[in-house]
Formats: sequence, structure tokens, C-alpha cells
Amino acid sequence: MAVTPELTTAPVIPAPPAREPGRTGAFGALLLRLHFYAGVLVAPFLLVAAVTGLLYTATPQLDALLYGDKLTAATTGGATLLLADQIAAARASHPDGTIAAVQPAEGDGTTRVVFAQPDLGENQHTVYVDPHTGTVQGRLTTWYGSTPVTTWLDDLHRNLHLGDLGRNYSELAASWLWVLTLGGIVLWWRRRRSVRKMLAPELSARKGVRRTRGWHAATGLWISLGLLILAATGLTWSRWAGGNFEIALDALDGRRPTLEVPGGTPSAGGHHGAGSEAPVAVDPAQADTVLAVARSNGLTGPVELSLPETGGSAWTVAGIDNTWPVRLDQIAVDPATATVVARSDFADWPVLAQLTKLGVQAHMGILFGIVNQLLLAALALGLLSVILWGYRMWWQRRPTRADRRALVGTAPPRGAWLGLPAWAIVAGVPLVFALGWALPLFGIPLAAFLLIDALTTVRRKA
Repeated sequence: MAVTPELTTAPVIPAPPAREPGRTGAFGALLLRLHFYAGVLVAPFLLVAAVTGLLYTATPQLDALLYGDKLTAATTGGATLLLADQIAAARASHPDGTIAAVQPAEGDGTTRVVFAQPDLGENQHTVYVDPHTGTVQGRLTTWYGSTPVTTWLDDLHRNLHLGDLGRNYSELAASWLWVLTLGGIVLWWRRRRSVRKMLAPELSARKGVRRTRGWHAATGLWISLGLLILAATGLTWSRWAGGNFEIALDALDGRRPTLEVPGGTPSAGGHHGAGSEAPVAVDPAQADTVLAVARSNGLTGPVELSLPETGGSAWTVAGIDNTWPVRLDQIAVDPATATVVARSDFADWPVLAQLTKLGVQAHMGILFGIVNQLLLAALALGLLSVILWGYRMWWQRRPTRADRRALVGTAPPRGAWLGLPAWAIVAGVPLVFALGWALPLFGIPLAAFLLIDALTTVRRKA
């Protein structure tokens, strides 16, 4: 049975051509074979990533459902207690650990007081306080502010709870997603030759592989921009490609600026005097002064106050509003003098640092609120549909004659890249090596595929 070449993210089985492709057709034949095998082998990883990503998009609603009694204040309206009193209430209920940060209540939410403890590692204990009454409404073990269910789903999506080994799955999916997407667009164009026709499935086709292919390819085209953004942003914090991205940020001076907080230098009001070695304890009562300074200096909306390690040192106040327009400015405040001693505004970040931050927030479904969540959910469902349609085409293309039955269709002819022009091979070899360095989980499998494809072709012809 003949198989058409149009795929966006999952395998399609083409029919062997009647003759060997010429040099011009070798590019299309190579793309088709690469697209097919990448779909067969990578689609399961994409399937897992789509399902876990779909679950993650619902974390704000899950947080409200599971932890609403802690995240939302039991009382509404009325005066708000001093932040120092709220911190004192949290400390009374949690005598262990060090107060690391405080997030004052916003709207009908509770104030969050974060405690660091050596035995928790990267995790922390967050105590939730009613800002109107000072009542402690509960405590959770959090990870960088994320609740347990959000942390669990985030870990599931990133590494399947398998640590660094599991991170390879998500990086492999992201590394090949953009190739499958762009390759699918090219293959669909080769068939339709019209942008208008590419946007709709072949509804006139009878039931069968042609109908399935139309839905597969047209849906893939509609979600292609979102898939490319997800692939690019996902790679920025992947294990191997992410490390290379960090090197590129350093080379391009594209990192987020560091807030230069005067460290270890107590203010005049907190200095113990020359020769004193005893550290000065941080006074939580300074929180109200620090917050007032931050508000008067333009830090509106949700903020987080980070306490210094020793008393007399500057506190850090950072905007933590990740919805558009973001409010991510930071200042360092000397509580003894109520002055700002350092500042870093989001508007002053390098453009690459801004884009990286915004891209990550969009990938996580935070940047545009509920709209962002719905878009990600639609992308995940679209990707799942495209993958399933791709595998259905593979099955529909299977031989059904009694003398040559098979469970699935045959693969595109091997060895297509050996028919490429010499200049393409000369340029392609260093390109593959470069990709192997920049995107190891794309470049290395690609090189292995090309090598095996060439060796098996030569062997069959020998």
C-alpha cells in the first residue's frame, strides 16, 4: 500500500517510489524517512510529555481545591495586622528552622512565612497566616514556593520522578519536537502546494488513510507555532542542551543581572563594634519598615521579602508577579536607615534574559493566567491527537493481502541521503557534529541514524 509523506509529529508510512529518487528528490526522501523514524521512536516520549504537561496546566485549580483552607484567609475585610505580628504568630507555631522569606498577603490570600531547615534540603516549610487575625491556618512542605501537588506534577513532567536520568526523556522530546514539526510542515506543503489548502483537512477524502492524514497534518499545522515555542523554552532548562544554553547566555551577556546587595556589612544601628565576632540576630520586626520602603519605591503587587543571614544587613524585596505585565523588580533595603541600597529592574535586564524569563513563564502556564492555561491544554490535546492519528495511519497502511500481511506499514526507502549532492553532504557533516554538541539528544541520535542508514544501504547493495 502507498503511504503519503505528510506528518507533523508522528509516523506516516510512505509507499516505495517506483524509481530511485534523483538528487533533487533526495532531500524530500531523506526528510520523509527521518520524519517517519523520528515519529516512531520519539512520539512515545512526546505522548508522555503531552499527558504530564496537560496535568500540570491544572495546578492552580488543584492548589485551590486541595489547599484552599491554607491559601485563602478565613476572614475577609477589616484591618490587617502588622507584618511583624504575623511573622511572630508563624514562629510561635513553627519554632524550628530559620525564617528565610515572607510573602505578605494579597487580596483574600494568607501571608506566607517560609522556614529553611537543613534536613529539608531544597524544600522548605511554609506557614500560612490569616493577615487579619494572626491565626495560623496550616503548614506545607514547599519547593521554591510550589505546593506539594504542583511540585509532584512538575517533577513528573520534567523527569518522571527519575532524577537526572529521567530528564533525558523530556530533553529528547523537546530536541526532536521542533524537527518533527517543521519537517511535517514541509511534507504537507509538498502535497498541498497551497497555504489555504494546508489549513484544512481533506474532508472530501473517503474514510481511510487519506482522511486520517488530512486531520493529522492540518491539526499539526495549526498548533505548530505553539509546539515550536514549547520546544525552545523547554530546552532552555534541560540537562544537556540547557547547559549549553547557559554557556551561550554568558557569552552573549544575556543573564539576569545580580542584585548587588551589600553583604556582611551591618548598618550603623546594628553593628556590634570592632572585634565582635557574635552574629547579630535578624529582627523580624523590621519587616514592616522594609515593606513600606518597597511600596514607596514602586514595588506594587505580590512581593517576597528575603531576610539577611545576619542582623543589620540589607533585606531583599523582589516582585513575584509573573503574569503579564510582569512585576519582577528587586531592591535591597537597609532597615536601619529605611533606604534603598541596591536596585535591579526588569526593564533593565538584557533582552535575552527578559525573553528567557517570559518564555519559561509561558511554558509553565503562568504568563497570561487562565488564557495561558487554556492554550497549553489545547496544545497538549492537539499534540496527543496528532500522534494518535500518525500511528493510525501507520496501521492503516499495513499490507492486508494474505501472502504479505503485517501489523503496520513499511518504512520509507533507506539510503536516501546518499543521493544528496556532494555539497549538501560536505555542509551537512559539520552541521550534524555542531548539533551533536549544542543539542546532544538530537544531534547524536541523528548521526547514529544517518550512519546506520548508510551502512545498511551499502550492505544491501553489496
